Amino acid sequence: MNFVTEVGEGLRIAWEAIRANKLRAVLTTLGIIIGIVTVTLMGTSIHGLNAAFLNSVSAIGTDVFFIQKWPWFNDEPWWKLIKRREIYLADGRAFIRNANPAWHVNLQSVGVRTLRHGRSVATGVYLIGNTEAGLMTDGLAFSAGRYFTAAEVDGHRPVCVLGADVASNFFPHGNAVGSRIRIEDMSFEVIGVLEKKGKFLGIENMDNTAHIPVTLMARGFTFFPGIRIVVKVGGLEQLDDAKEEVRAVMRRVRRLPPADPDDFSVNSLEAFIEKFTQVSRVIGSVGLFITGLSLFVGGIGIMNIMFVSVTERTREIGIRKAVGAKRRTILIQFLIEAALICLMGGLIGLGLAALATWGISRFFPASLSLSIAALALGVSALTGIIAGFLPAWRAARMNPVDALRAE
Repeated sequence: MNFVTEVGEGLRIAWEAIRANKLRAVLTTLGIIIGIVTVTLMGTSIHGLNAAFLNSVSAIGTDVFFIQKWPWFNDEPWWKLIKRREIYLADGRAFIRNANPAWHVNLQSVGVRTLRHGRSVATGVYLIGNTEAGLMTDGLAFSAGRYFTAAEVDGHRPVCVLGADVASNFFPHGNAVGSRIRIEDMSFEVIGVLEKKGKFLGIENMDNTAHIPVTLMARGFTFFPGIRIVVKVGGLEQLDDAKEEVRAVMRRVRRLPPADPDDFSVNSLEAFIEKFTQVSRVIGSVGLFITGLSLFVGGIGIMNIMFVSVTERTREIGIRKAVGAKRRTILIQFLIEAALICLMGGLIGLGLAALATWGISRFFPASLSLSIAALALGVSALTGIIAGFLPAWRAARMNPVDALRAE
């Protein structure tokens, strides 16, 4: 009997044995089902989160630096950082004068405000003050209109550019450009509408925004008097050198002596990506531990049931050996049975995980890919083979005479 025939016969016998004990097989797979649901949901969540994060970051690029008072990630005590000077428009303008001509430098301030158009109200809108360079540093694309110019920024012109959601809320028929809205108590002319961006990490709505000249923003539309300087260096090569050059320009603007520490921070999306990757790894490690624990418990259950199955079918094993079945044939038969039971649990778990993923995706980025589904089924089958090896080995090594004498 060749290997293919042995596998085919093993599948048939294993399926008949499972059909004869349906309830026992289903109850045995509970641990496997929990493990597969866990590993699948963990994989889909991390995969969806990573995709949403990279899509959000790619619109801006990793060659952008943010000069701010506060660092994004730092172990330095806050009471030291709070003593740093604010960064004002004057600092930003001085930075622009000293900056590398190849850079795009934007002066930016952000606040949360309420916008109105007629009877329509948009609350919690991210109001972003930019210079004309925000078009490049923020990676903006338009569905209608344009961005404001340097003359409009320097002249404190009351013009604004709306995010996609704000524009559709106020102007459902698409006649936003040329209309007027109110931000707090000031009237603004809409000169552009941004293309839809979606959500940052699937949570923060990047379309609930409005852009105005930073010169107006600094006059009273933000809670903080300071700004941040956004620098797009225009290339991914030698980012560390570019960061040091940006830092040197800012130290010159601040007139800091060589021995004094920086009273500002140069943050970058690259650092944010590294931190995000670290967090993803921690979440993945915790998920794998929980998954491993569930599969271990499920595997112990499979092993016990397979030992019971071997004991119940001792006489059957003796008859098969007496008519010429090899040890390998018996071993394959019980390994296939254990793997098949686990695959059934894997398929049930995968179905439950797919339903859960569909529900989660409505509120959080999650996507079930074919690779994750294949991995889940592969893990379930491997668990069955490992858990069923000892019972299968015991069955394969039975003495046919002793097996035939069993009652």
